[in-house]
Amino acid sequence: MRTLALLGATGSIGASTLDVVARHPQRFRIGALAAHRSVAALADLCVRFRPELAVIADPAHEADLRERLASAGIACRIASGPAALVEAAVDPSFDTVVAAIVGAAGLESTLAAARAGKRVLLANKEAIVMAGGLLLAAVHEGGGDLLPLDSEHNAVFQCLPGAREGLAAAGVRRILLTASGGPFRGCRAADLADVTPERACAHPKWRMGRKISVDSATLMNKGLEVIEAHWLFDAPAERIEVVVHPQSVVHSLVDYIDGSVLAQLGNPDMRTAIAHALAWPARIEAGVAPLDLLALARLEFEAPDRATFRCLDLAYGALAAGGSATTVLNAANEEAVAAFLEERLPFLAIPETIERCLAAVDAPAASHLAGVLDVDLTARRQARRIIAHLSG
Repeated sequence: MRTLALLGATGSIGASTLDVVARHPQRFRIGALAAHRSVAALADLCVRFRPELAVIADPAHEADLRERLASAGIACRIASGPAALVEAAVDPSFDTVVAAIVGAAGLESTLAAARAGKRVLLANKEAIVMAGGLLLAAVHEGGGDLLPLDSEHNAVFQCLPGAREGLAAAGVRRILLTASGGPFRGCRAADLADVTPERACAHPKWRMGRKISVDSATLMNKGLEVIEAHWLFDAPAERIEVVVHPQSVVHSLVDYIDGSVLAQLGNPDMRTAIAHALAWPARIEAGVAPLDLLALARLEFEAPDRATFRCLDLAYGALAAGGSATTVLNAANEEAVAAFLEERLPFLAIPETIERCLAAVDAPAASHLAGVLDVDLTARRQARRIIAHLSG
């Protein structure tokens, strides 16, 4: 029986994880649930799953959570704030941590879980983008497992039995990450001048949170995944390629030097990757419908439009720059996306904000968490100045 600490319980990954867990009560139980500000949703989940610990990241909502759980007769420990997230991540009662907090906010708890030797199921790609070297060192130090929940990286993991030995030892020529193309596939820059947050968040295949939906629309999500693949699979950037696949059925491919190409296919449902990582190396039922190839009829692939969707090349450039450039990239992107969602920044100004921030911020390599957070804060301040200029 595995006991989970689910950090990011009220988001889309959290909902899919809990669905899989509920299907296998003999295999998994929920030890801790954590959310940012969604008090009502977190309280409802506590009533259903009866965790030992409930964490609300925003301390301003702790009293509300206590009142709701007391009224429901739920007797569990209640805590709040960033330190409480770390507490949940390292608690020895929980052997598995699902790192599903969106953005830089999930970095410290993810590092703590890895250092504590947990099985970390990584959905928070920003943590590895900001501090990939630190995260892998923490996994090595703790002796646990790091398993990817991104559908693309989980697919690569499934197609790469020798993942832990590196690409050369496994005979891999390249990794191919697939992209749906997002809601604006086929559009040119002139078509995107007046994009609204609602349009950007209307993903044609996946149901996701608003931030990751915008990242998909700009192709930054795929850029972040290139950086993530670099760290997860010890792959140089030139051996990681992105291909647009609008059906979102082939989740990624691995090209071997003998001419074989292995692909992982399935319906676009995050429960497949989650079930795989939860039960690995076993396989369990996930509630996902079988793939009907005859109904699908055809699979299409095309090159990404890098001229229109510049965020992809910005991510490759940050990875090539080294140091903490990917931390700057992530911080600038988070600030720009937040401004766009609040209608303070045009859609096409997102890559411009990131490009200007990368050029303006010195990003030396950081050997510890404090250094990463310092670069992150500096980049956010610079990004806010750029956003104010561009939106003014």
